[in-house]
Amino acid sequence: MRTVPDAVTERLSDLGNVQVAVPVLLLAMAYAVHRARRWRPALAAALAMALVPALVVPLKAWTARPGPLEPWASGYFPSGHTATSAVAYVGAALLVGPYARRPWPMAAALLLAGATATGLVLRGFHWPLDVLASWLLCLPLLLFVGAVSRSTRGSSSRTPSRRTGPS
Repeated sequence: MRTVPDAVTERLSDLGNVQVAVPVLLLAMAYAVHRARRWRPALAAALAMALVPALVVPLKAWTARPGPLEPWASGYFPSGHTATSAVAYVGAALLVGPYARRPWPMAAALLLAGATATGLVLRGFHWPLDVLASWLLCLPLLLFVGAVSRSTRGSSSRTPSRRTGPS
């Protein structure tokens, strides 16, 4: 018997749906472009999200791992919902966080990505290893977004703006 109602775990799992997670990233990209007037971090986040299916889908086909509740089905390793939520929410926090001047964007992102993973495991959609593999798979993508974001912020103080010119 499950201790958390299916309605709750299913909603948590839904946080990893493309229709839910990607719009959050798109809003963060728009905010970062508007706020910083820099495209590179936003494009890095978009590239990271585009690479998620390119990494996850071949691994699912190669491993053909069955799911906890559907041993006759395959394609559960790694978790695409976990990968989508991690890149979308943490990527959004990497884009918005520097302008918030508080740690809450990253805390919220980790909470959302963790809630997605927890919902997927508790609902029986994925094994815990499926979720862990997705997080590890997305780590280089997120490190790339963070590096581009940091390098752009660092160079923005030295590079004159097109509008203001040299100071």
